[in-house]
Amino acid sequence: MLRGNFETAWRVCDRVLEARRGLDCSTWPRHLQFLWDGASLEGKHVLVHCYHGLGDTIQFVRLLTSLRAIARRITLRVQPALLDLLRGVNGVDDFLALDDSHADIERDIDIELMEVLHALRLSVVEIPSTTPYLHVAPARRSPTADGALRVGLAWRAGDWRPERSVPEALLEPLRHIRSVQWFSLQYPSRPPPFAMPSLACRDIRELGRRICTLDLVICVDTMTAHLAGALGAPAWTLLTHGCDWRWMKTRNDTPWYPTMRLYRQHRRGDWRRVLESVVAGLQAFTPARDTRSVGCTASSG
Repeated sequence: MLRGNFETAWRVCDRVLEARRGLDCSTWPRHLQFLWDGASLEGKHVLVHCYHGLGDTIQFVRLLTSLRAIARRITLRVQPALLDLLRGVNGVDDFLALDDSHADIERDIDIELMEVLHALRLSVVEIPSTTPYLHVAPARRSPTADGALRVGLAWRAGDWRPERSVPEALLEPLRHIRSVQWFSLQYPSRPPPFAMPSLACRDIRELGRRICTLDLVICVDTMTAHLAGALGAPAWTLLTHGCDWRWMKTRNDTPWYPTMRLYRQHRRGDWRRVLESVVAGLQAFTPARDTRSVGCTASSG
């Protein structure tokens, strides 16, 4: 999958499905439990569970439109923090909070959201890539001095993979770029490495509205990157040398998000070179200020 050869990956995954048939994984951590046994989803009422991170849910929820084309009905059990953002997304008939109160819901088959890619057996070129597929009402955009670029920054990822975070001392060159006004998008909020207003908040729908006021989002591999990409906002994502399979290898674009550019470490832990490339990119960046292609619509409330 790192090489983009999904077709071969599905054949491997089919063998894994067969090997684990009958295995009890109920005591495993929830995000490692498998739900789908390889059975057909066609004509079924499918209960889709979101057992991974918030960014994973935002990224893979796009697949439910394709799943709904063959399924009879889709119910999505989603993290409570994402319920307001995802209501109305294409392909979902019913939404439930991901908790323990819906164990007996009527359905034909269960699947975890990130298993849907395998179930649909999509190739890289078949990944649904039309953005925006999430929509929010834009927040009020305040003018900047001298027409400076409004750039949001999220430099820290979750603690379970701390190597995804950029050391704050290495962000110092960003402070000195002329014609850029910086805004913190760090979620959850934390003190920024240099003076910048914070747009961060725990309400992810509201965070999306604030992203829509920016010319560019620069962030590490975390939920904020997926939110910006799903909204169709211009985004630069900073990746470690051994990044996740979804970003594949070598390419500086991604089939998941047409408005996203990838900045990669070429040596493990070398964030300094990545930041040098970001500085050079900012000096040449020209924003597209027309937000009609971004998922910010006054009618979405």
